[in-house]
Amino acid sequence: MNASNPYPGDYSAFRESVREFLAVGLTPELARAGERTTSVFSDFEAGRQWQSILHAKGWGAPEWPLEHGGTGWDIQQRYIFLEECRLANAPNPVMMGVQMLGPMLMHFGTEAQKSAYLPGIISGDDVWCQGYSEPGSGSDLASLKTTADRDGDEYVVNGTKIWTSMAHYANWIFCLVRTDKSVKPQAGISFLLIDMATPGITVTPFSSLDGEIEQCQVFFEDARVPVSNLLGEENQGWTVAKYLLEFERGGQHFTIDLKKQLRKLRRLIGSEANAAAEDPTFVYRIAETEIDVMALEQTELRIKGTVAAGEHPGALSSLVKVSGTELGQQCAELLIEAAGQGAMPWQSEVLSPEYEGPTAAPEECVTTMAEYINSRSTTIYGGTAEIQRGIIAKHVLGL
Repeated sequence: MNASNPYPGDYSAFRESVREFLAVGLTPELARAGERTTSVFSDFEAGRQWQSILHAKGWGAPEWPLEHGGTGWDIQQRYIFLEECRLANAPNPVMMGVQMLGPMLMHFGTEAQKSAYLPGIISGDDVWCQGYSEPGSGSDLASLKTTADRDGDEYVVNGTKIWTSMAHYANWIFCLVRTDKSVKPQAGISFLLIDMATPGITVTPFSSLDGEIEQCQVFFEDARVPVSNLLGEENQGWTVAKYLLEFERGGQHFTIDLKKQLRKLRRLIGSEANAAAEDPTFVYRIAETEIDVMALEQTELRIKGTVAAGEHPGALSSLVKVSGTELGQQCAELLIEAAGQGAMPWQSEVLSPEYEGPTAAPEECVTTMAEYINSRSTTIYGGTAEIQRGIIAKHVLGL
């Protein structure tokens, strides 16, 4: 029996063990932070603290292999764990390193790189951000202009990245940079791991429409990076990037959050004098959305099975990304309609886990508008819905 997995096949006992852990390990303050989360990012300090607690339990990276600090859980156990965390309002841990960079390091990294970076990722001591998007590039990632010129044992990096989530908290960034301008765009890109304390790097945060600060612009001016921080081969960064994007797009469990939103929606329309509950068209829209979420869940589990078998999800991750984000927008719209005037008051300070004052909106509606606003970006980041449909058309439908 795997010591990290004492309940192989006994999912009821495993679920109960997760609930027992959450009842003790998840403090009211952390649960409040999770409840006030309106995007994929929880309050930073709460997310980091929760990652530390999970790491101490041995649950810091449920999907990593055992040899790198993973849990040894099977696909169903990982799903149960995430579901119970969401139901308990656990904050989202710092995700870029565990979900995205970790698998890349295991696949492409040298032994020295794995030893240097994986422990800090799983503990939460190191916070990573993603340096992909650039001003003017849009969805054409291959047109990036940030350069890395070789100078002995270092690269000299110049350029800028934008929409860099949580860069104002990160101490490391994984970056796509252009190392060869003489070849076709995809062929001249490399993947660098860069210390954010490197001289020549500055970060400018900016607010989103919901008032939250999650996005930043990162500037590089003659920032010198050791060649040893190259992940994979020089000029082969496009291969690394595509592999990473499959984890970003397909590695999320959209349906867990969608089902939680639908439960909240049912509670709202089940309250007294809710006009939406009397509208048969509205009730039909909810049922239709619930059916679509059930179908999406099966596709997500197919992807998890693919990854568990040692394969990568390919174009299925694009399908999940499109469906999951568009269904999220549908749920956000339904919640706005169900909340009615309760969704209208603007009190951004209420979203802070430390806020204990009165709320202008009913308690169950304080995050509704912020969630709706944030959901508008989901079909853009990580590759727009249009780009994903192109990938599906080519690799799934053969068009």
